[in-house]
Amino acid sequence: MTAPAPAHVIADDAEALAVAARLAAEFRTGAAARDAGRRLPRAELDRLSASGLLAVTVPAEHGGAGVPARTLAEIFRRLAMADGSLAQIPQSHFVYVNVIRRQGTPEQQKFFYAEVLAGRRFGNAQSEAGTKHVQDIRTRLTAAPDGSYVLTGVKHYSTGALFADWIPVLARAEDDNLHVAYVPRDAPGVTVVDDWDGMGQRTTASGTVRLDAVPVPADRVLPHHLTFQGPQLHGAVAQLLHAAIDTGIAGGALEEAAEFVRTKSRPWFESGFDTAAEDPLLIQRFGELDLRLRASRALLAEAARAVDAATADLTDETAAEASLAVAAAKAHSGDTAVEITSALFEVAGTRSALDSLNLHRHWRDARTHTLHDPARWKIQHLGRHVLTRTPPPPHGLL
Repeated sequence: MTAPAPAHVIADDAEALAVAARLAAEFRTGAAARDAGRRLPRAELDRLSASGLLAVTVPAEHGGAGVPARTLAEIFRRLAMADGSLAQIPQSHFVYVNVIRRQGTPEQQKFFYAEVLAGRRFGNAQSEAGTKHVQDIRTRLTAAPDGSYVLTGVKHYSTGALFADWIPVLARAEDDNLHVAYVPRDAPGVTVVDDWDGMGQRTTASGTVRLDAVPVPADRVLPHHLTFQGPQLHGAVAQLLHAAIDTGIAGGALEEAAEFVRTKSRPWFESGFDTAAEDPLLIQRFGELDLRLRASRALLAEAARAVDAATADLTDETAAEASLAVAAAKAHSGDTAVEITSALFEVAGTRSALDSLNLHRHWRDARTHTLHDPARWKIQHLGRHVLTRTPPPPHGLL
């Protein structure tokens, strides 16, 4: 593993948001070209690492800013407004930093937090194809005689793995309990294949990870199954970031649609106005879309506040409230992202469909990202809670 360039250490929430805004402005330039040519954002990710933004959730006692969920969600929203693909890549990074906070020993926390502060990136090797369902994990972590482990399996949709320094791998031990093994990207037996060919999020490199008898020291394995024995926020934090990405994609698309109408669209001849931006029917539609986006942003902020409140006082009740708030934000933001990215063409007109402009990347990113997990089940959990006060299930996707 090669040493990264020294990373800046961000001090607080205000600096984290300022850095996110600056990087988003940089990443917006060239986002359309990166998508069109499927040019992977290696340089941009190196900038992200060097900025210190990937270490903002490292607790203060370990040298980080320890920012709350509301700040982290806003960071992701801003990045996704600029580039919906690039913003998706570090989502797993923060999820697996959070696993270390919950399940790492003091020694593991000291080691891995130092890695993150130095600019190291976590990818993921979590999902598998061809199994019964998403939680049917068949990758195996087998104990060796010396107390270490051997890791074997194949993972798909491994966003961030190609660009990672460490790949957290979700696997089952011999007792069938779930663990996370943190494996160096260049470890013997690890192969990362850039075979992602999705119509959207083209530059996330969410391909395949093959694990062929990968040796794993015992101190690089965390007992993830313990996360779900008691109140937890693992799924709420992960889903909050997905909701922030959807909200950001929607916001970026609405901004680009408005700019297009102001500068490039012709007025419809029946309107009687000199510019398209004066057309009252377009004004009405933009108002409707803005209203929907504002609702998604409000739900995202409320969900982040619920996660922060539960973090400060973690009980079954506060964890359930956080999960429900995040479920509402995720369901709403997904619909908003698909609606606004589709409406972009409705309000901007025929020219907006030109492939050379690549405005369709917003819709492709939204449509692809919102397939991550079905919103209909989140709505089911909200409905059950309203009718029968049934708490949401404590799994990692809610």
